[in-house]
Amino acid sequence: MYLYNLTLQKGTGVTHAVHGNFSGGKQQEVLLSRGKSLELLRPDSNTGKVHTLLSTEIFGCIRALMAFRLTGGTKDYIVVGSDSGRIVILEYIPSKNALEKVHQETFGKSGCRRIVPGQYFAIDPKGRAVMIGAVEKQKLAYIMNRDTQARLTISSPLEAHKSNTLTYHMVGVDVGFDNPMFACLEIDYEEADMDPSGDAAQRTQQTLTFYELDLGLNHVVRKYSEPLEEHANFLVSVPGGNDGPSGVLICSENYLTYKNLGDQHDIRCPIPRRRNDLDDPERGMIFICSATHRTKSMYFFLLQTEQGDIFKITLETDDDVVSEIKLKYFDTVPPATAMCVLKTGFLFVASEFGNHYLYQIAHLGDDDDEPEFSSAMPLEEGETFFFAPRALKNLVLVDELPSFAPIITSQVADLANEDTPQLYVLCGRGPRSTLRVLRHGLEVSEMAVSELPGNPNAVWTVKKRADDEFDAYIIVSFVNATLVLSIGETVEEVTDSGFLGTTPTLCCAALGDDALVQVYPDGIRHIRSDKRVNEWKAPGKKSITKCAVNQRQVVITLSGRELVYFEMDPTGELNEYTERSEMPAEIMCMALGTVPEGEQRSWFLAVGLADNTVRILSLDPNNCLTPCSMQALPSPAESLCLVEMGHTESTTQGAMDEDAPAQRSGSNKGTIYLNIGLSNGVLLRTVLDPVSGDLADTRTRYLGSRPVKLFRIKMQGAEAVLAMSSRTWLSYYHQNRFHLTPLSYETLEYASGFSSEQCSEGIVAISTNTLRILALEKLGAVFNQVAFPLQYTPRTFVIHPDTGRMLIAETDHNAYTEDTKTARKEQMAEEMRSAAGDEERELAREMANAFISEVLPEDVFSSPKAGLGLWASQIRCLDAMHGQTMFSVPLTQNEAIMSMAMLKFSIAADGRYYLAVGIAKDLQLNPRISQGGCIDIYKIDPTCSSLEFMHRTEIDEIPGALCGFQGRLLAGCGRMLRIYDYGKKKMLRKCENKHIPYQIVNIQAMGHRVYVSDVQESVFFIRYRRAENQLIIFADDTHPRWVTATTLLDYDTIAIADKFGNLSIQRLPHSVTDDVDEDPTGTKSLWDRGLLSGASQKSENICSFHVGEIIMSLQKATLIPGGSEALIYATLSGTVGAFVPFTSREDYDFFQHLEMHMRNENPPLCGRDHLSYRSSYYPVKNVLDGDLCEQYLSIEAAKQKSIAGDMFRTPNQICKKLEDIRTRYAF
Repeated sequence: MYLYNLTLQKGTGVTHAVHGNFSGGKQQEVLLSRGKSLELLRPDSNTGKVHTLLSTEIFGCIRALMAFRLTGGTKDYIVVGSDSGRIVILEYIPSKNALEKVHQETFGKSGCRRIVPGQYFAIDPKGRAVMIGAVEKQKLAYIMNRDTQARLTISSPLEAHKSNTLTYHMVGVDVGFDNPMFACLEIDYEEADMDPSGDAAQRTQQTLTFYELDLGLNHVVRKYSEPLEEHANFLVSVPGGNDGPSGVLICSENYLTYKNLGDQHDIRCPIPRRRNDLDDPERGMIFICSATHRTKSMYFFLLQTEQGDIFKITLETDDDVVSEIKLKYFDTVPPATAMCVLKTGFLFVASEFGNHYLYQIAHLGDDDDEPEFSSAMPLEEGETFFFAPRALKNLVLVDELPSFAPIITSQVADLANEDTPQLYVLCGRGPRSTLRVLRHGLEVSEMAVSELPGNPNAVWTVKKRADDEFDAYIIVSFVNATLVLSIGETVEEVTDSGFLGTTPTLCCAALGDDALVQVYPDGIRHIRSDKRVNEWKAPGKKSITKCAVNQRQVVITLSGRELVYFEMDPTGELNEYTERSEMPAEIMCMALGTVPEGEQRSWFLAVGLADNTVRILSLDPNNCLTPCSMQALPSPAESLCLVEMGHTESTTQGAMDEDAPAQRSGSNKGTIYLNIGLSNGVLLRTVLDPVSGDLADTRTRYLGSRPVKLFRIKMQGAEAVLAMSSRTWLSYYHQNRFHLTPLSYETLEYASGFSSEQCSEGIVAISTNTLRILALEKLGAVFNQVAFPLQYTPRTFVIHPDTGRMLIAETDHNAYTEDTKTARKEQMAEEMRSAAGDEERELAREMANAFISEVLPEDVFSSPKAGLGLWASQIRCLDAMHGQTMFSVPLTQNEAIMSMAMLKFSIAADGRYYLAVGIAKDLQLNPRISQGGCIDIYKIDPTCSSLEFMHRTEIDEIPGALCGFQGRLLAGCGRMLRIYDYGKKKMLRKCENKHIPYQIVNIQAMGHRVYVSDVQESVFFIRYRRAENQLIIFADDTHPRWVTATTLLDYDTIAIADKFGNLSIQRLPHSVTDDVDEDPTGTKSLWDRGLLSGASQKSENICSFHVGEIIMSLQKATLIPGGSEALIYATLSGTVGAFVPFTSREDYDFFQHLEMHMRNENPPLCGRDHLSYRSSYYPVKNVLDGDLCEQYLSIEAAKQKSIAGDMFRTPNQICKKLEDIRTRYAF
């Protein structure tokens, strides 16, 4: 079996985020690390929408990310620490829209190791040096400089190693232009290591150490070190030099401390807590992330606590000595891994879990009535300040980036009966969890919908002048009339536009610089800018049937076969070309391309005829309307569209750049494509040779059941094609590759591009009797999603086969159930009342009542942390079509749902489905202690509208996995595998196997076989022998695997994902027999007849691949109607991907060669070796990396040519192969 790994949805979780002027302009961008890929975002400072500029896989694990700028420079560079054992400096090149390696210096082994640097980065704020550190022992400093050509140079590394030292964090201290200084949080464990009693480990203190890089002597010295009172988790560098006092802020448990060298004494301030918090009062509070904003005149810090509350921190100075720290509650946003304050007044928040947000900072929070806390206020040791959280006041949400991370589990199913299956994904954590329904398609936002007086058959938009930014008119054609609407603040009907309203319109467009043209069945109406109208009437009884128009040319057909060609002369008149041309068959459709910049005309006309052909005619004045080429079609063409696509995005966004004219060079010209929509619902795309007019390289795609109509529109400044069949599709070029994506919207009938002040790039379309204005914002997205909120972290779900409703198990650790929460609130309110004296009693009663009635939404303000070993769970029934919760069954406090299965019991003989729920009681995670568990059985009513509790079976272990098996229940209780049958009072144990080594986490069953996953020993193959009532292990795996998900591919084959990010496929060889006898007396001990201390037979590994993210769910499914089956996976970081099987050895060889060439020609960006990355744990076997192969589409043309030459192909053939394998299985 040979597989090809395809990523469908790139990871959405963010591990690091930095901001800077990477493109060198005035604009600021945000660079995100998504674990194993880098993504560059640009927030639009006018609209606040976030646009993705580029996203690139780096085939490695990003451990640290920083932006820096050389002194006096205008552009930021990016320095990346990864698992490659190399420091890599990247630069963003806007003209190529690519990140390029400026430097790559090797310093150690690859892999995420303890003593190999790359985990921490610190940059000197003036950009002169960078320090890169390991978790233990090693630190290296590199000096950055410029050479005579102003290029960035990097020195050889300077060591600052110290053995027996662990590092927690490091930052560059701002010292102006003195020697660069770095501050590190460290701990020295030498004594603790030597002391067997463990006392020294309790006494060991964390230290704050300053390292100075002496630029004169070119080496690093440990300048100063001092022990810290509390355990700190990170440092924040304070502006220095002329801008501030320098030094660092130390964020530790419950305290914020300012320290600096010299005669500065420490300033400490406690971290404020929420008033009347339900949290465990013994819990410490820490800051988890920070953002610094500095301008020439002021600076402040935003620090976020683990509950999500942001505080604004300012420092009061007295002669460059800090005298106090001031804190002020700013706002509450979801807990973040990184925050960036942009110069444009935005705050970007990369959330730990769930969606990421872009906020506008509306106020700096200086003048409101929020109390300000200061380190100068007198407080007892251990006391702190209190504040009341509230809704957003200083921040305004402007954009939201959807994120599926973390995906807990998922299933592909077509519950909505839409032909194309949906992906049902459980994601998130705690009160911010959701069930998301993902559908393949672009999200459409409706700007306006208005009814029309009848059913129109076409719509167009035109500008008054060619250089206008926005459209002036919308023209709607009916069967016997034409309606003209003007576009302004509102859309109004106008009658003085010069258009003929008493006739249907075939086409209308802007002509030349400032004229309009309307083609209708009886003639052509040319409307000049001064409202003069020239008419050309159709001769005799002939009428115009089809037409094609661009800025300077008009082509019409008279009564079916005769072509008449008009071209605009320099005075702005339309002149008819003298000869008319008769076609051999009836003309079905025509298309003209847009006039290229600086040319008089489009050189070719495409004509679709009723004899199932498309012909290309030349419009060269010397041989006008002579045929150039022809292509036969499988069925008649319904519509044609000529577009120029495929120039890089940066040229299309040239309007934003100062040097745009230089970029519009010939090399960036796109290719001209002829799109052909057929009457049988197929779209063909072929390349038109711009010189000879030949057609080559045809790609086909089935779009739907109706004939395909095509419309040319503008998307992100470039041409795109809207294709309408039973679904509407958009074909566009984005980030160096073609996308053909359906719109998640109802069927449309006709469309045109639309541009107005409110909506610069929209679509105006008609559907039955309505006119709709639509906008597409999230180009490049594969899925659009509908999210339904859940209360606790979802663990697993089952789908009721008859109704399609879902039963979801939700469980949270460190959480209260609703009942406990209410009781706890009552108790705190009672304490408030009883603590008050006589005169304050009335006030206390009011406060207590207010406290009980106040409800903070937990998805924003986080849920209270109850303490370790406290659990809250519930079972929820959800109608996934409408997102309604039908009912929920809460469990009592400290019962945690571990597993769930839906099955029918054959002994019950009622044909009803039952729900078995495995529950752990009072579970402590570390060390793992529990008070046993139980299995609850519920009877599901036929419409799945209620659960009837049947009984509870107490067991002494935790039920980690449940599965229906031959009308009975298989349960993994700790390390025992048991078969239970249904009884009246409780479940009855029928059979058990005690030979699983550690703990059962997953059970699959097929026929007489059971496939049991152990938490760390991979999968055991078990046969149930009914006659002897025995479960017998007949085969197992040769490697340990820490299983997270499995799925059966067939009776002998199982796919296994483990917690280190690997996928492997195990298959039983033909020689394996499951008809083995177990010695019933037990005298022959296990290892006696075993092999490698396990079963006597072994499965063999047929595929191995390192995905790089933990796979949480695996399923064999088809994603597109009529497609083939693939192995679909979803990862913890939000990636959705597929392993697709090769159908021929020839394809496998082709992609294997392409992968090999790509490894050599285009090595990964961060210096990791691709082959060793994909073989991180087990050597990669029989799986090819589609992500690497698809980078072929985005490398420069010269490299593409040389690789194609080595493979005896053309670049187009390779691109076609890449596209084909994608569209055969997925999108």
